[in-house]
Amino acid sequence: MRFLVITDFHQKKSMLELINSRIEEYRPDFTVFLGDVTDMGTGEEAAKIIRDINSEVYVIPGNCDPRDMPKKISGVAHDMHGIGREIDGMYFAGLGGSNITIFDTPFELTEDELYKGLKQISKKGMILMTHVPSYGILDQIPSGQSVGSKAVKRIVDEFRPILALSGHVHEAIGAVERDGTLFVNPGPARDGYSAIIDIKNGKPEALLLSLRD
Repeated sequence: MRFLVITDFHQKKSMLELINSRIEEYRPDFTVFLGDVTDMGTGEEAAKIIRDINSEVYVIPGNCDPRDMPKKISGVAHDMHGIGREIDGMYFAGLGGSNITIFDTPFELTEDELYKGLKQISKKGMILMTHVPSYGILDQIPSGQSVGSKAVKRIVDEFRPILALSGHVHEAIGAVERDGTLFVNPGPARDGYSAIIDIKNGKPEALLLSLRD
């Protein structure tokens, strides 16, 4: 299995050409979009952006997306917000939005809401799709403060996904393995970042891509 991971697009439509060139070059089976499709935009705007990606897309909303985005994109992509499903023989569980921020963005959830939303769809060994990262892993802002979700960390600790995908923290780009889970933040697509994930014999590998690649 191979798929492209993008996140934090923030309505920068000029980057669609680069995303589609990645799809043409790496031939992923599908694309995973981890939210912030828009920048405080509408569900209709999100659908128009996703429609222009030349791939099958599985998507969750970010904190800068509208609350109705999951409903609005249903005709152009697979909504994964609060949903678990088998994709090509692997189990994916997705939940969008973020924990509470100082910015009062449209799609913020309490830690309790994040935990309950994920708990009911989680399975051992899953691939986890969240916009906000697990607390303490790929979640530091420039000041060094961790802003990830303790609820997501709790889910990771309980279910041990093989892969935990997130975005949200633009500066915390990377791929880190901890206790059998590969954590990946591909970086903001608005700045030309993405990642290719290959899963071979149940083990994920990540290739991080930037504008220079």
